[in-house]
Amino acid sequence: MVVSTARDIDHPPLLKLLADGELRSGEWLAEAMGHTRAAVWKAVERLRGIGVEVLAVPRRGYRLATPIELLDGSTMVEQIAAGRRLHLRSLETLFEVDSTNTRLLAAAAPPRGLADVCISELQHAGRGRLGRRWIAPFGAGVAMSVAWSFSDMARSLPALSLGVGVAVARALARAGARGIALKWPNDIWFQDRKMGGVLIELRAEAQGPAHVVIGIGVNVFLPPGARQKIEASGVAVAAVEDACGVLPSRNGVAGAILDELLSMLLVYEEQGFGAFREAWSALDALSGRSAQIVMGDRVVSGFARGVDADGALLLDSSEGMHRFVSGEASLRLIHG
Repeated sequence: MVVSTARDIDHPPLLKLLADGELRSGEWLAEAMGHTRAAVWKAVERLRGIGVEVLAVPRRGYRLATPIELLDGSTMVEQIAAGRRLHLRSLETLFEVDSTNTRLLAAAAPPRGLADVCISELQHAGRGRLGRRWIAPFGAGVAMSVAWSFSDMARSLPALSLGVGVAVARALARAGARGIALKWPNDIWFQDRKMGGVLIELRAEAQGPAHVVIGIGVNVFLPPGARQKIEASGVAVAAVEDACGVLPSRNGVAGAILDELLSMLLVYEEQGFGAFREAWSALDALSGRSAQIVMGDRVVSGFARGVDADGALLLDSSEGMHRFVSGEASLRLIHG
């Protein structure tokens, strides 16, 4: 099956002209856009309004504070192995959307063995686990959702986020990242700092097929101001750039994630979490370390002992071994 890609993202013309970070005069921009200087100024303000940092250099023009690699669906598809492209039914690339997860959940489920993908430059209502807001500076990360249909919800879903984590870690390694780890059940870590996360939502009937939407958010790089803002909220944050030493390609990262995710889903459909348990355990950021599980007002402390065959967390406390499933618990590292 040939992938059905949407038309190129309708990026604002001014953004495309400034994306390389070079200084452009207002006169040059006005001529390139076919507008007046006043219209250029208004376009600058619109970009600033969506979080793009545009610097004005007196009597010289405008430039972006940091160059931006704009998303491009064709470049992403080039990262996907030819055989796996057959399982990519559609790739929708958008400039802005409320939530890529919400968009795919509202659409018809793809046929079994085929994936629908939505990726956007800007999400106005991006979400993390437990309803937390996902903060993503414009042009600095990858935010995508993948729809997939499973025939057996009960068998497939309990540990799916762990399999997705393995796929993302493998993709980041392809991009040159080293030291990537996974924190149960759905965080991507680097040096005990959150680099990204997974949010899985579904629409299904009990004991029947499941329409699953896998949301993935990854920081590719973080401008200093954005990093400070996120860490001020109490989140220790990292980016793929930190683990690479050089700035990786956003489109390369997105394409590698899609390729590894399609590979994982095809195997997971047939073999379940068992095919990925060893790989997940090798990436487990908390294995053998002091941690605590928080469930409402209840807190259980102990040592993390990996996961069982169903992907449930094992926590060794003074009261014995506890087993927790991802939907009911929040895991925290105890430092020191």
